[in-house]
Amino acid sequence: MQVWPGEAYPLGATYDGAGTNFAVFTEAADRVELCLLHDDGSETAVELRESDAFVRHAYLPGVMPGQRYGFRVHGPYDPGRGLRCNSAKLLLDPYAKAVSGSVRWGEEVYGYHFGAPERRNDLDSAPHTMTSVVINPYFDWGDDRPPRTEYHHTVIYEAHVKGLTMRHPDLPEELRGTYAGLAHPAVIEHLTKLGVTALELMPVHQFVNDHRLADMGLSNYWGYNTIGFFAPHNAYASWGDRGQQVLEFKSAVRALHEAGIEVILDVVYNHTAEGNHLGPTLSFKGIDNPSYYRLADDPRYYMDTTGTGNSLLMRSPHVLQLIMDSLRYWVTEMHVDGFRFDLAATLARQFHEVDRLSSFFDLVQQDPVVSQVKLIAEPWDVGEGGYQVGNFPPLWTEWNGKYRDTVRDLWRGEPRALAEFASRLTGSSDLYQDDGRRPLASINFVTCHDGFTLHDLVAYNDKHNEANGEDNRDGESHNRSWNCGVEGDTDDPGVLRLRARQMRNFIATLMLSQGVPMISHGDEFARTQRGNNNAYCQDNELSWIDWPADDGELLEFTRAMVWLRRDHPVLRRRRFFHGRTVEGTHDELSDIAWFTPEGAEMTQRDWNSARASALTVFLNGNAISEPGPRGERVTDDSFLLMFNASPEPLDFVVPVDHGRQWQVVVDTARPDGVEPGTGEKVAAGDRLTLPDRSLTVLQRPAE
Repeated sequence: MQVWPGEAYPLGATYDGAGTNFAVFTEAADRVELCLLHDDGSETAVELRESDAFVRHAYLPGVMPGQRYGFRVHGPYDPGRGLRCNSAKLLLDPYAKAVSGSVRWGEEVYGYHFGAPERRNDLDSAPHTMTSVVINPYFDWGDDRPPRTEYHHTVIYEAHVKGLTMRHPDLPEELRGTYAGLAHPAVIEHLTKLGVTALELMPVHQFVNDHRLADMGLSNYWGYNTIGFFAPHNAYASWGDRGQQVLEFKSAVRALHEAGIEVILDVVYNHTAEGNHLGPTLSFKGIDNPSYYRLADDPRYYMDTTGTGNSLLMRSPHVLQLIMDSLRYWVTEMHVDGFRFDLAATLARQFHEVDRLSSFFDLVQQDPVVSQVKLIAEPWDVGEGGYQVGNFPPLWTEWNGKYRDTVRDLWRGEPRALAEFASRLTGSSDLYQDDGRRPLASINFVTCHDGFTLHDLVAYNDKHNEANGEDNRDGESHNRSWNCGVEGDTDDPGVLRLRARQMRNFIATLMLSQGVPMISHGDEFARTQRGNNNAYCQDNELSWIDWPADDGELLEFTRAMVWLRRDHPVLRRRRFFHGRTVEGTHDELSDIAWFTPEGAEMTQRDWNSARASALTVFLNGNAISEPGPRGERVTDDSFLLMFNASPEPLDFVVPVDHGRQWQVVVDTARPDGVEPGTGEKVAAGDRLTLPDRSLTVLQRPAE
């Protein structure tokens, strides 16, 4: 075999049409072997003799796409110094663009012996581990263009590749649970009819099913256990895992773009699947453990702000390069439109504290590619001071956990929730205004993959996670949920009506709130996980969407609310409300006003009342301060939002002096929620009786 010196950049395996360049960083190694793997189980070892700035490299003419490979790293195995090199372990390329196979759990993939953790384990891991794959980077994107949907037009739909497609009746069996399933016309039609503009996919970076879960007969279904930051997860590919998964993922992105739907990836750059000092040796740990991981004062152990056993070393230039190279790759080569960063507070930890001006955020800010896509933070981790909602830099948007909690509290009847609810409804200016951000920095959600589904939020007071095998100890115990009187399944028609109304209340509130709404997949069908609020390990019917045979009332209501928001700029403003008349809008009324159910303007005493659970909000469509894309004045219809979160029916007076004639366009007390244009007409001063725990929206045409 010919071996040429090759180049130190780019890292990974790069096919150029005639051969492949291989490059891997390791400062810890004495010697590195590139192992080409053959289908008969044999391997050909090539020592990477060339080294530049600790990058070992070589070019191999004739090595084609589909070739499986790995690295064997010779060097010190001295955990007391944080060094865990072991040439018996075949290691994944940190820059592998595709990964073949899966881990077959056993002592072979660990660097130590189970009975004696201090002893080095020299069992060969090659027959038991995953392998890297050389890919063909060429793909016909045609006229693909990123939709570049602005945030104020964005509706996010969080989904799991397998969970969304596994039980869809219109998908062929071989496409269910795959990237190709996402691109199927039936799935795309559902998303477009719903009004979705962005599909946020739970992790699709190559991940590992944990040893512990495999022994229990479970799996890491959610996928927050990454081992390959450049490789699409191979189990979601219907075409094969020798690089076909890359083509299939690109095809799915192209199809979604054709429908005007952006693709956002949920990414896990805070830790890897190698766990703590007792975890397996699959890649980074054996290549250069102290360069990739945050080690404790005793370097045998790992700092863990993620709850998974390890955290990546965010002050290492090689870790930062890995993350930024990965992000750019997914944007430039895979054409994705943004990222949601899991446990993003960990990315800000350079030493111990969370530093919002850390190197990672500096790099993102100045990067001409990554800075231009959607960047969404899950703004917390499990470390000290890890809850950082509202503290990310101006370029970022955030999952607003305070929005979720406050909206849940209001509709379940918690006292003193009204004042904070007003802030969350109007875009959380208390969190985002001081650092120059706007309402669109708030990604609003009531439910997501983590926690109860929308159905379960109104059907369970307590979690029911027994199927996870941890005696119901896992998962959040304080869910801010209310079962409407009966725990779980019931035939009681009154309870069922109340639950349906509560689900409509949550959907309507989400779509009437300033900020960017996010729907969790299946909530539009009232999907249930039977009270399991931590279904991370349930790769089965419990987590997969059970698609109904026909459109139900909740789906129709959700569609109507999404499109109501999309049709009216006053419901998706780009700037915060002023709370006063707006200069240049030729309207004497404030852009927003707050009223008691009796139609009087809210006082501080009204806001502070512990029993306050109802209010009316006036949104003035004639007082929108932000101009249109060509500088034109934007006007819209005006709305009155009437919230009755109390347990009793209440009379609401239509405020005077804010419009003479109104029409009901939303009424969550009705099973159909009221179709726009068919609701009753009311006048200023009229009384409307809102049933307990219901929401009504009145609309007045623009003048």
